[in-house]
Amino acid sequence: MIALSLAEIAAVVGGQTHDIPDPSVQVTGQVVRDSREVEPGSLFVAFAGERVDGHDFAAAVVEAGAVAVLASRPVGVPAIVVDDVQRALGALARHVVRKLGATLVALTGSAGKTSTKDLIAQVLRHKAPTVFTPGSLNNEIGLPLTALSATEETRFLVLEMGARGIGHIRYLAELTPPRIGLVINVGTAHIGEFGGREQIAQAKGELVEALPAEADGGTAILNADDPLVRAMAARTKAKVIFFGESGEADVRAENVRLTDRGQPAFRLHTPSGASDVTMRLYGEHHVSNALAAAAVAHELGMSADEIATALSEAGSLSRWRMEVTERPDGVTIVNDAYNANPESMRAALRALAAMGTAAQAKGGRTWAVLGKMAELGDEALAEHDAVGRLAVRLNVGKLVAVGGREASWLQLGAYNEGSWGEESVHVSDAQAAVDLLRSELRPGDVVLVKASRSVGLESVAQALLATGAEGEVSAR
Repeated sequence: MIALSLAEIAAVVGGQTHDIPDPSVQVTGQVVRDSREVEPGSLFVAFAGERVDGHDFAAAVVEAGAVAVLASRPVGVPAIVVDDVQRALGALARHVVRKLGATLVALTGSAGKTSTKDLIAQVLRHKAPTVFTPGSLNNEIGLPLTALSATEETRFLVLEMGARGIGHIRYLAELTPPRIGLVINVGTAHIGEFGGREQIAQAKGELVEALPAEADGGTAILNADDPLVRAMAARTKAKVIFFGESGEADVRAENVRLTDRGQPAFRLHTPSGASDVTMRLYGEHHVSNALAAAAVAHELGMSADEIATALSEAGSLSRWRMEVTERPDGVTIVNDAYNANPESMRAALRALAAMGTAAQAKGGRTWAVLGKMAELGDEALAEHDAVGRLAVRLNVGKLVAVGGREASWLQLGAYNEGSWGEESVHVSDAQAAVDLLRSELRPGDVVLVKASRSVGLESVAQALLATGAEGEVSAR
């Protein structure tokens, strides 16, 4: 964080200082909520959770070097006490962002937010120092903590914004007002909570409504291939840039194809020129993510050649998102188990099918180890059935559906599409899936592992990788 005195912080957040002998002392380290991340000069934010109360760690964090604690009650060590710690954290982030003067890029969407954010950050790093959301810390706590990690050298601040309902993105945009706002897509993730895609579009579009007018530098970057996103152009006074494969898009892709390893390649077109891209990531869905990143970079002054070079060098920065690892015995594990929704599940299956072309040449097979997609409400049965059917249509060699009712719907969809015998199977849990795969995998096979975060299927991928490296290790 930029250096601020405790007196200035207290004034910004409307707090009272307690046990602070010298309010002119500055916070020079990071603002953190995890006591394990405290370093000399830190400000520790004490949240009272259901299982752990950060206030209980106050003495320990000060001993470890924290300058003070942002708390909701006196804690016997230097503290700034406020009525609402979360709102105080947001106020501090808003103050710091205003002082920084960095260009703030915010993005949202139903699928691909984190992968796109990682691409944007890696491209913009070629131009100037960039700070971005780590992982998926995109809520009312993670977003301000990310903003507060920026320093005087930061020129670009890239923030992912998530939403669980109407008004959430509006609130996040008030905390960290963006100059550039990107909406990737409107899908069915969390449709059970929102009630429909139109409601999701209403929530995601709050980002473009929050942008400055075009005369003040505001720019909305919208997916031309998604009608609900394209329609958001009418909801903003900012300049509008469209990206996509549509011929009408300002930033678009032509000659899209997948290499024999399942990595996308295409000709990138921007208003400033064209250049070829071959990505290190896996799956055709990353083309749209790359175009979104290219549109942001173009708006910030990068040439087509600079953007293409950066996109071709970019890798995956966030764990369990299409992580591709080949074991010493020739089995390839694709760990995409961080989360799942119908759109990302279909994209992952198509990537697996593309990788299967090379696998079959080596005598290998494709395996889809899939679990529940959460928060789909009344659409859950239809969506799980559709994913099971798609696996068959894409000629995935083996489907292993893991878990309870939703997994049975996956397997039933595959069965009804024509996957009989041993081509699809329903197993009870992760350990059963690991046991099955250990007994049947052979060199050249490619295994995709994917489900919603709550299922924890990353344990399957980790166990299979450990098996290949060190012998048999049980999944949790």
